Amino acid sequence: MELVRDFPLFPLGLVALPGELVPLHIFEERFKTMIGRCLADESEFGIVWVSDDGLREVGCACEITEILETMDDGRINLIARGTRVFRVDARQDDLPYPAATVEFLEEDEDEEVDEVSQAEARVAYAELVEQATDKTPDQDEIETMSAYEMAATVEFGLDAKQGLLDLRSETARLKLVTKLFRAAIKRLDFVERAQARARSNGKVRFPSG
Repeated sequence: MELVRDFPLFPLGLVALPGELVPLHIFEERFKTMIGRCLADESEFGIVWVSDDGLREVGCACEITEILETMDDGRINLIARGTRVFRVDARQDDLPYPAATVEFLEEDEDEEVDEVSQAEARVAYAELVEQATDKTPDQDEIETMSAYEMAATVEFGLDAKQGLLDLRSETARLKLVTKLFRAAIKRLDFVERAQARARSNGKVRFPSG
């Protein structure tokens, strides 16, 4: 087990996934210092979810991809991208910003990804994208996407996203995102039916003649 000390932590009310783009507004002095160090060293920082139960152990490392704005008072608007998953081994209090000793988590090397689960996830994702955007997604692009990459483009609840981070099996993640995509499709169906009823004042319209 390889442990990395002095890894900067950003405890937030959100969960980041590998491949996900995360907009951040940096305004606290300690996090200005942290981001300054990451920019100078071209290094990562970790986003960990502060849930109602406290700080989660598993988080997602992020790299800064773009500085959108730097203000006169030092506040920063930036875009970060999730890169890899880690587990907090021990919190550190010896730096001017939150930090920890972390272990970067490896995938199950012996796993053969279940092709059926992979196909089902991609079909459900394509259906969700088409229903949500009215555009046919690029099938070749979807064929190359992992569970993380598909999930990173959809707004899920924080518990669901944390559940994805906690899994070390791609097959398990594919099965979970398939359930999430199908649930999202059902919600969209419900919204569309409700909007149709609202437009008709709740009445079924028959053609006159």
